[in-house]
Amino acid sequence: MKKFTYTLLAVLFACASAFAQNRIEMADGLRSEGKIYVVVLVMLVIFLAVAVFLFTIDKKVRELEKDK
Repeated sequence: MKKFTYTLLAVLFACASAFAQNRIEMADGLRSEGKIYVVVLVMLVIFLAVAVFLFTIDKKVRELEKDK
């Protein structure tokens, strides 16, 4: 129970400090120039590629387990 309490407190403090930060100049610059959409698109493509890779690996592993 102590570990759970300490973990919860650590997460709460991390979230509180994240909200207390000032605005990030780089993000403001990307947003004002419209380049933030490019960043989001690249992140989405990377996420989808990793997800597809993991699903194909999972499918292959299931087939191997089924063959045993």
